[in-house]
Parts: sequence; structure tokens; C-alpha cells
Amino acid sequence: MSDPAAGYDLAPLLGVAALGLAIALAPLAWFWSQRRHAAPAARLRALALLVLFLCFDLVLLGAFTRLSDSGLGCPDWPGCYGHASPLGASPHIAKAQAAVPTGPVTHGKAWIEMAHRYSASAIGVLVIALAVLAIVERRRKRIDASPVWAVATLVWVLGQGAFGALTVTMRLYPAIVTLHLLGGLGLLALLAIQAEVYEPRRLALPSALRRGLWAVAGLAIVQIALGGWVSTNYAVLACSEFPTCQGSWWPDMSFGDAFQPFRPLGSDGGAGFLPFAALTAIHMAHRLVAFVLLPGLLLLAWRLVVRGPGEARPWAFALAGIAAWQTASGLGNVLLGWPLVAAVAHTAGAAALVVVLTFLIVRARGAQAVAAMTWARGPRPLAS
Repeated sequence: MSDPAAGYDLAPLLGVAALGLAIALAPLAWFWSQRRHAAPAARLRALALLVLFLCFDLVLLGAFTRLSDSGLGCPDWPGCYGHASPLGASPHIAKAQAAVPTGPVTHGKAWIEMAHRYSASAIGVLVIALAVLAIVERRRKRIDASPVWAVATLVWVLGQGAFGALTVTMRLYPAIVTLHLLGGLGLLALLAIQAEVYEPRRLALPSALRRGLWAVAGLAIVQIALGGWVSTNYAVLACSEFPTCQGSWWPDMSFGDAFQPFRPLGSDGGAGFLPFAALTAIHMAHRLVAFVLLPGLLLLAWRLVVRGPGEARPWAFALAGIAAWQTASGLGNVLLGWPLVAAVAHTAGAAALVVVLTFLIVRARGAQAVAAMTWARGPRPLAS
């Protein structure tokens, strides 16, 4: 451990950053070998899609870290007991594990937590590379797209790092953990936007269908936030049956205690524990919004098939598939006692929904903008 009188020890931070850089070099080397001769816009799109894919994996690893109770596997940040890996921290971990064998600190949980930190550092390196490449290509006037989205993504990643630190130092404070989860999904949306701006694809949708798309996206954000609140407060098991809860259609619930954001994990914000009625309210709120969102997703998918262009059909099938996936994994969490595989699968479905809706919105807005520009220019004069 570092001596406080000597100032902050940068060794763990530098060690984690170095490991993140080493991990990032592998996909960067593969990408460059495959795309070095591609056109600049195509190269940027391919890199954005690669980072999006890896970030999706990181979101699932973060969910696994949280759901396996490994979030405090290393109770300091960015290292582990002042070391860059659990190897150097082994004596401290062994002591903590001997004191509380089923506690938050074990050798396995420490490795899970640090694997998440190494992977997050690698994503940070890849986002930096994406931003630098976008800025360079724009300065050379080899792409039309502004690098503003790449820079925004980089700033977002830095914010995610700060929330990751607060998640540990504030001991899994539910509001911080939920915002960290939402930040990871927001990063997926930003990367999906980047993939679209470099080589735009259009999807012309009727105005009513565009409004429906936005409505479903807004409802999805609410539902995902509620799902994060359920997970971070460990409220999944407040209801172990479906469609009723605790043998009732409307069990005893305390919504006032349920949605107080400024409180530690398990606390009511004062000197007491969070009542079970609050956990029930958190669970039921997520369930009730699902009864609205799932039909909305299916209706949107059907309307895309019926009223949308032919290229909208794969997106419609994706939305319908995600609705089915989320229903199955959500029911699995409730009826099977929150198994880890179902819980991670539910997070995967939420992440996939964010990506699909983002692609749809960006493509629909692009087509709308092109149509507006064409209308403003007016019809072309006939050739004489």
C-alpha cells in the first residue's frame, strides 16, 4: 500500500492503463490489417462498429461483475489494494476472504472486478484512437462528417470512468451504480451514431411511424432505468411469481421509499433499513412499464413491416426478437430465482434494444433531412 504522506501513488493507475493499452492493441492491429486500404469513411465506420461490438461485451461483463457480487472484489480504485492486479494484492485478499469467506472480497471476485477495469481501460484506448482518426481525417478533408460525435464519445468515456470509481468508493451506492449502467448503454448509442455518420444509411419512414419510434425509444429509456434500479437495489426477488406478486395483484408497496435516490444501498435514507414494501414497489414499477413497452415494441415492429420500406423488415424482426428475448429472460429471473445467466441475458437484451433503436432513429432522421432538403430546393427545371 502507498504511504499517504508521500502523496497519491500513481503506480496502480499506470499499471491498469498499461494493461488496457496492451489489450486494445490486439483489436487495433487486427482492424488495421483488414482496413488499412479502405476509404477513410469506410475505415472509420468499421472501427466504430468494432468498438461498438467490444463495448457491448463490456456492458455484459459489467453486468456479470455486478450480478456476481464482484463490484467490491477490489475495494479500492483503480487498483486492488494499491496494486495493479490481484496477484500483488493476494495477501490482502486472502486476509479479507478468511475473515468473511462469503463476503464481497475473494480471489475470484477480485479477478472479475479487475478484468472489468482492464476491459474498460481498453475501450477507453479504442475510443481515443477513434477520436484521433476522425479528427485527422476531417483535417485532411477526407471525410465529410464532423468529429463532434467522436469527441463527445471520448468525453462520455471519461465520465464513465469517474462513475466507475464512484461505484467502488461509494460502496455500490444505488444511484451511482444505476447511472453507471445507463452510461454504458449511452456509450453504445454514441458508438452506433458514429457508425452511421461516416457512411450514412437512410430509412424513409412515414411521420406517424417516426413519432411511434421516438415514443418507444423514450419508454425504453424509462424501462431500462427502472431495470437498473431493480438490479442495483436487489429487488428482483421481491416478487417470485408471475403474473401476481406475493399472492396478490397489488401487494403492499411503498413508492416513497422505493424511489429516493440519495441513500446508501439497503438504507431508507435515514437510520433504518429499506423496507421490503419499497423493494416490492421497485419490482412492480419495472413490471408495470414492461406491460406497456412490450406491446409497444411489437406494434412498432408490425407497423415497420406494414408501413415501412422493404429495408425496414430486418429491423422489425430484430425488435420482435428482442421483445421475446426480454420477456423470456425477465420471466426467468422471477420464476427461477434470479439465475446469473438469465440476469446477464436480460441486460444483453436491453443493450441490443438501445443499439437497434439508435440505428433506426439515426437512419430515419437522415432520410427525413434529405427529404426536407429536396423539398426546399423545389423541382428541377425540365431540360429544353
